[in-house]
Amino acid sequence: METPLVHLDKVFLAFEDKGVLNGVDLQIHHRDRLVVLGQSGGGKSTMLRLILGILRPKSGEIRYKHLRVNRLSRSKLNLLRSRIGMVYQYSALISSLNVRDNLALPVQELGRKSEAEIDALIEEKLAMVGMSGTEKKMPSELSGGMRKRVSLARALMLDPELVLFDEPSAGLDPIMSSVIDQLIIDLTEKTNTTSIIVTHEMDSAFRIATRMAMLYQGKIILDSEPEDFKTSDNPVVRQFVTGEVAGPITEPEANADSS
Repeated sequence: METPLVHLDKVFLAFEDKGVLNGVDLQIHHRDRLVVLGQSGGGKSTMLRLILGILRPKSGEIRYKHLRVNRLSRSKLNLLRSRIGMVYQYSALISSLNVRDNLALPVQELGRKSEAEIDALIEEKLAMVGMSGTEKKMPSELSGGMRKRVSLARALMLDPELVLFDEPSAGLDPIMSSVIDQLIIDLTEKTNTTSIIVTHEMDSAFRIATRMAMLYQGKIILDSEPEDFKTSDNPVVRQFVTGEVAGPITEPEANADSS
């Protein structure tokens, strides 16, 4: 059986006395577009930070292929991060740098390419996301959708094998959300990249996903193909997918149990 690209193995994490992840076991395989669903503040983005090694679990392991992420030295962790692209919720472009310099930054930090090579790479990645010719523009001159595209281009600068997306359609109108969703699909298929997409937007989730996993009260309660989420008889999954007001997520007893 194929070794997972990423494996969260019985991961527990708490902040002070508040449990966030309660024994999460999740595998991400090559070329997956795994959408992680769940309530706001439920630990979805925390899982991305664990994969990047920004956070360390209370117990359990995060493995990237054969590497134990939570046991890596700082230098080896930085090397691992060069294999992973990250698209942040609100793009996280540096406002004082133009598009060219924002994209150049992750490559310059490695010190492996000349400025001419970096410029060629920037031109290539901007073309991939439909943003050719914007190198000299400042982030403040770009719309939300354009900033998201530039953020995606920056995530691709090191030709990663894994790209993490934290709420990629946050703050976008429905049309631009659809554009970004299709861009994620096209780019990951073209580059054979694996991706993990954190979202609570159901339209985007079903549009993008090859697999879906739902995090609820610190556990993965369903990990399956998108169609199984539409037909699930799990009341929590059903309420989340349909957006119904009544159900276990909004019942006082459920909220008391999760506190």
